[in-house]
Amino acid sequence: MSTKVLDAKGMRCPQPIQMIITCMHETHPGDILEVTADCPTFEADVTNWAARRNKTLLAVNRNGAAVTAQILL
Repeated sequence: MSTKVLDAKGMRCPQPIQMIITCMHETHPGDILEVTADCPTFEADVTNWAARRNKTLLAVNRNGAAVTAQILL
C-alpha cells in the first residue's frame, strides 16, 4: 500500500475529479490517494464521486479554502 498525493488547488470543477480518475490508472487497489483542492464544490464532488464508484472516503479535512480528501482505492 502506498499514498499518492495530488495538488489540485487552483483548478475548478470538474478538473480535480478528472485528476483523480487519471491518477487511478497509476495506482493499485489498497493505495491511498490524498487530493487537495480549493474548488468550492470539491468536497461535495469528491463525496459523490466516491459513493458512485464504491471507493472509501477515509477523511475530508478543511483548511481555510482548501479541502483535503483521502480516498482508499
